[in-house]
Amino acid sequence: MQLSIRAATPEDRQKLANLIHFEVHVHRHLDWRTALEWLGHPPYLVAEHGQEIVGALACPPDLPEIAWVRLFAAQSSLPVKDVWQALWEASKAELIALGHPVAAAIVLQGWFKNLLAESGFKHTDNIVVLLWENTSLPREPENASIEICRMMPEHLNGVYQLDNLAFEYEWRNSASALELAYRQAAVATVVLEGKQVIGYQISTANVSGGHLARLAVHPQARGQGIGYALVTDLLKVMQQRGINHVTVNTQQDNAASLAVYARAGFKQIEEHYQVYQYWVSPPNPVEPK
Repeated sequence: MQLSIRAATPEDRQKLANLIHFEVHVHRHLDWRTALEWLGHPPYLVAEHGQEIVGALACPPDLPEIAWVRLFAAQSSLPVKDVWQALWEASKAELIALGHPVAAAIVLQGWFKNLLAESGFKHTDNIVVLLWENTSLPREPENASIEICRMMPEHLNGVYQLDNLAFEYEWRNSASALELAYRQAAVATVVLEGKQVIGYQISTANVSGGHLARLAVHPQARGQGIGYALVTDLLKVMQQRGINHVTVNTQQDNAASLAVYARAGFKQIEEHYQVYQYWVSPPNPVEPK
């Protein structure tokens, strides 16, 4: 089977939308941007068979350390492995040229996990999902001096600085991603020390419930109950809005976060995701765990 690979263009938008919405083999990253919003950010490639677009792969880096696979889609009439291999080899070459050391993906379907494993991606982490579905709120924070404020645009620079301090490289967000998260938030709050942001949370909501998307506390301010205070305040706001189901994702080995969520009444559910990483260009300045 002969496939030609080229960069996706804005003129491909409708064909890509059809591929994403109507095909079976589609992977979309858990992202603040839609897959089509990444058009114009390389590597974003399409595979053509004849004059027809039969596949697409987008893994544009948002930060220098890591490039997440944000979209992979393949037409069901062709072997998905062949489409993936052609697109991945071309994408990998672009990532090497761009100087990005690590590619990664959050696996949502078994078929995609198999493709990644066969291409040399390594399973590095597990993400668990927790659910709060109580009608009664958790106990009030013991530290009554913690003041929670509504997040404002002027806080975003401090939120970005805190995000970089609080998370390992693969879980950090860019300034633009955090601004998008803020714009899409149903509830966004901060804890300040003077003018410095030392804690924040960003949550979304829809008809099915709420989702705590980001929670971070400054490393030097941990152990003071700030994370718990942000979570309990969020649940109070959600309940006031008639939302009694709130989810959150975290790494399986993140004991500190799991303890905060358990204390607030979250329970782990069966849903979980695996994280796979690939060293694009050895020697690797950042080695996956």
